[in-house]
Amino acid sequence: MRVLIVEDDKALADGLTRTLRQSGYAVDHAETGELALRACAEEHYDLVVLDVSLPGLDGFEVLRQLRRDSHAGSILILTAHDAEADRVRGLDLGADDYLVKPFAFVELLARVRALLRRGQPAPEKLQVADLALDCIRRKVTRSGESIELAPKEFGILEYMMRNKGRPLSRTMIVEHVWDMDYDGLTNIVDVYIRHLRSKIDDRFSLKLIQTVRGIGYMIEGPDKPAERPPEPAAERQA
Repeated sequence: MRVLIVEDDKALADGLTRTLRQSGYAVDHAETGELALRACAEEHYDLVVLDVSLPGLDGFEVLRQLRRDSHAGSILILTAHDAEADRVRGLDLGADDYLVKPFAFVELLARVRALLRRGQPAPEKLQVADLALDCIRRKVTRSGESIELAPKEFGILEYMMRNKGRPLSRTMIVEHVWDMDYDGLTNIVDVYIRHLRSKIDDRFSLKLIQTVRGIGYMIEGPDKPAERPPEPAAERQA
């Protein structure tokens, strides 16, 4: 699960980021409303933790624009104002929950878990052409044949299949799968893509992993299954 913290108080943002990462979430941070909108346009977030009192574009306007743009993830607003009008305004604009400052991190974690549980459920099984990925059992098959993947290979493939038909930059792949800031390590993505291609594409006529020049990679395929290449006559007779 990926979470965006939108908070201009660095100490609080650092504490929230550390707490959520220790609980197993992938976390990004935006200091302003403008940066938050840009991040949400480039990445899918299951949850946005949004401070209302931001410099420039305030949290209510960020919330309004996110819902206008059909942001499907949950949104938890943070406010220092205990006024009922602020809570009602946030909920009317599309917030899923609110938390009044100051708050205990343990309460925040409880709210986060509750929101992610009731949020739009991610599909347990993903399909691109004849390639199937079981998110729960962590199994991958193509044309019914089991394919063994290393953990990072599985993470990249799952991310690409959840974004079928969408070009993903190397930056997006590194930050999502490794949960780290991108620092020019393009080679690490290219190496793993080569590994994936050797396992899921090389033996099939239909290639699913596409290189998008100047951007990165994308997975895409027709709805009908790809055909396996015919076996040599000698092998069929064996």
